[in-house]
Amino acid sequence: METQEIAIYGARMVAMSIYHAIKELYPDCRITAFLVTDKENNQSSIDGIPVVDLKDFERKDMKILIGAQDNYHDEIAAALEEKGLRNYVKIKGETEARLMEQYYRRVRGDSFLHSLKKGERKADAAVYISKFHGDRPIQNQYKLEEWMHPIQSGAALTDCSVCELKDDRGENISLKNRNYSELTSMYWIGKHGDAEYLGLFHYRRMLELSEEDLYRLPENNIDVVLAYPAVYYPDISVHHSYYLKEGDWNAMKQALGELEPEYAAAMPEIFKEKFFHNHNILIAKKKVFQDYCSWLFPVLERVEELSEPKGRDRADRYIGYLGENLTTLYFLYHKNDLNIVYTGRRMLV
Repeated sequence: METQEIAIYGARMVAMSIYHAIKELYPDCRITAFLVTDKENNQSSIDGIPVVDLKDFERKDMKILIGAQDNYHDEIAAALEEKGLRNYVKIKGETEARLMEQYYRRVRGDSFLHSLKKGERKADAAVYISKFHGDRPIQNQYKLEEWMHPIQSGAALTDCSVCELKDDRGENISLKNRNYSELTSMYWIGKHGDAEYLGLFHYRRMLELSEEDLYRLPENNIDVVLAYPAVYYPDISVHHSYYLKEGDWNAMKQALGELEPEYAAAMPEIFKEKFFHNHNILIAKKKVFQDYCSWLFPVLERVEELSEPKGRDRADRYIGYLGENLTTLYFLYHKNDLNIVYTGRRMLV
């Protein structure tokens, strides 16, 4: 079969994941370029393939896969159309999830939630959906299941109310939201959530979890449900180079060394991996969720003290980005003693 040449629009999380999956699953497809509109904030190449500024790309015959989050698809398609590039395909979240499942089934042999045996008992679950008063509106209407509970993150920072449940009730860190983002809601859930399984989603990002899947959780004694990890190149240390100052990264390593030396020792080897858990979204048994929070938040509090400027003098979401790295570290560290399964990630638009 003749090799098909393809370009991918994007050069970060979604694009790199799609690239690795296509490379593994479809050897007759050859990715020849990653297209971007801002080369300055991206790698110059990925796995030897050039990252090309869209204005310099002239191959109108080549198929282009839009490898970005769903809420950017229309904007990207318009830019391609303006350039005269009309042979493109939007890789929506559902398609990405199925592609990544095939990839992980081949390269890692992971367990996938929807493939497991369904039991007779439905799990008692409480999954909270983080909302913020400054969120851009979602264009479409989506039905929430009765076990999904919107919670306003950073409620202490505003008089604007976006939902009934707020993260400033009882013991909380709501005032830290400008640095912690959705993690202020995670803290609240860890202190106040009361169900067999606890979870955190975002207002746009959710795990693919059906009513039937709730019958799979207890039947298979599942400890944690995570989204299929993103694939980075050359390894997951790339993530922090995009979103974090090196000083903040070093503060996190120092905090781990002081408070969790076993994790600090394991981190260099774990971060040589390609697989990264973005977005701080998960579902876990109550004890597992609380154990994770008890581990996570003292480390982040120490990072705030070590940061320059200190966390109290900032409002740039850096703690939320560090949380993604610590989520990855924690659950990869425990991959052999926790029953971790995977599912897709939905992006609401």
